[in-house]
Amino acid sequence: MESAQSILLYYMYYEVTAGGLGYDQGVAAGVVGAYGGTVYLSTILAAWLGDRLFGPEQVLFGSAVSVMAGHIALALLPGGVGLACGLVLVALGSGGIKANASTIVAMLYGEGDDRRDAGFSIFYLGVNIGALLGQVLTPVVQTRTDSFHIGFGLAAVGMAIGLTQYAFFRRSLPAEGKIAPNPLPAAQRTRAGLIGAVVVVVLLVLTATGVITAARLDYIVTGVVAVATIAYFSVMLTSSEVNRVERRRVLAFLPMWVASAVFWAIFQQIFTVLTIYADERLNRSVLGLFEIPAGSVQAIEPLFVVLLAGVFAAVWTRLGPRQPASPTKMAIGTIIIGVGFLLFVPLAGTGANGTPMPAVAGILLVFCIGELLMSPVGQSLSTKLAPAAFRTQMVALFFLSVSMGSVLAGVLADFYSEENEAAYFGVTGAAAILVGIVVLALVPKLKVLMEGVR
Repeated sequence: MESAQSILLYYMYYEVTAGGLGYDQGVAAGVVGAYGGTVYLSTILAAWLGDRLFGPEQVLFGSAVSVMAGHIALALLPGGVGLACGLVLVALGSGGIKANASTIVAMLYGEGDDRRDAGFSIFYLGVNIGALLGQVLTPVVQTRTDSFHIGFGLAAVGMAIGLTQYAFFRRSLPAEGKIAPNPLPAAQRTRAGLIGAVVVVVLLVLTATGVITAARLDYIVTGVVAVATIAYFSVMLTSSEVNRVERRRVLAFLPMWVASAVFWAIFQQIFTVLTIYADERLNRSVLGLFEIPAGSVQAIEPLFVVLLAGVFAAVWTRLGPRQPASPTKMAIGTIIIGVGFLLFVPLAGTGANGTPMPAVAGILLVFCIGELLMSPVGQSLSTKLAPAAFRTQMVALFFLSVSMGSVLAGVLADFYSEENEAAYFGVTGAAAILVGIVVLALVPKLKVLMEGVR
C-alpha cells in the first residue's frame, strides 16, 4: 500500500502535462485520506470473512492477490478509470491483510505470553522494511522515468515477489488459521451474498448519479466509519456470546480507540499535509549533489522504525511483566505524536523549499517513537481484549480507529496552508497531547476493567 501511496497524491494533483490527473490539491488530499480510511474500513469485511467463512489465513492470501491486482490496474489503466479500479482493489486487499495478518501473529503466542508485544514489534519491523523499500524505490523510479504508471508497476512487481515467497511458507503457519472460528451457518450464506451484491449496486448507482464524488468522499467515509464503530462496540457489548469479563474488556478498549484515532489523524498526515510540505516547503537537496524525490521523504519514518523496532521488542522482552501496561504505552504515544506536530511550529515561515531536511527528519523520528508505542501495542492489545467469538473482528475494531484517523488526515488537510501553518500545527498538536493526558489519567481504571490483561 505504502509504495503506491508515496506518489499517489502527486499523481492526482500534478498537471496533466506533468503526467498527473490535474485534481485540485485539497480534493486530492481528501481522496488520499478517504482512500487510507477505506483501507482500514475494509478490515471489517475482511475480519468478518476470516471469522465467519474462510478463516484468517485464506483471506490473507486472497487479499494479497487483490493488492497486486490493484497496482497492476494503476500501472496499466489510464486516467480516472485506472485510479478508481486500482484504489478499490488495493484498499480492499490491504484491509484484508492488516486485519488477518495480526490475527495470525497472535496465534503464535499463548494467552498471557509476555512476548506478544515484542512479537508484534518484530512483525511491525517486517512490515516497515517493505514500506521503506517501496517508499524509496517507487518515487525514484517515477522521477527517473517521468512516469507515474511505471512507479505503480514497480509496486506491483514488489507485491508479486512477496506473494510468491508467502505461498511457499504459508503451510508452516498454525492450522487453526485456516478455520473460521465462528462459522456462518450454511442457510445464512446466500443471504449474506445477496446483501453484499446489493451494497455494491447501491454504491455504483450513488457514484453514477453524482451523490458520491471525489470532493465529498472524505466526509462520506468519516460518517461510515463512525457508524461502523458504534455498531461494532454495540454488538460486542450486547452479544450473548460475550461473557461479563469479555464485556468489561471491550469497554476498557473504548478510550484506547479514541486515543488511537487521534494519534492516526496526525500520523497519517505523512501522506497528506506532509506530502505537500515535502514538495513545496522542504529543501530536499543533499550537500548540493542531488535532490531527494519528494515521495521518498515518506521513507524516512519507516527507516527509523526498521532501526528501532527491534530495540523496542528487546526492551519489552527484557522487562517482561514489569513493562508499562498497554494503555500507558498508547497514551504516551498519543502525547508524543502531538509533540511531533508542535515541532513544526518553529519552522513556520521558512518559505518555498526553505525548511532544512534534518529538521523534518528529526520530527519524523519523534513520529516513529510514537508509532512504536501505538501501532504494534494497539494491535496486540486488541487481540488480548478480544472476546472469543470476535477475535479477528476485534482487530478490525482497532483498525477502524486507524481508518477514522486516516480519513481525518484528509479532512484536516483542507485547513492547512503555508500562511496558517503555525496555528495549524500548534492547535492540532496540542489537541493530541490533551487527549493523551486524559487517557493516561484513566489508566488505573482501565486496568481494573481489563481483568488482568496488561
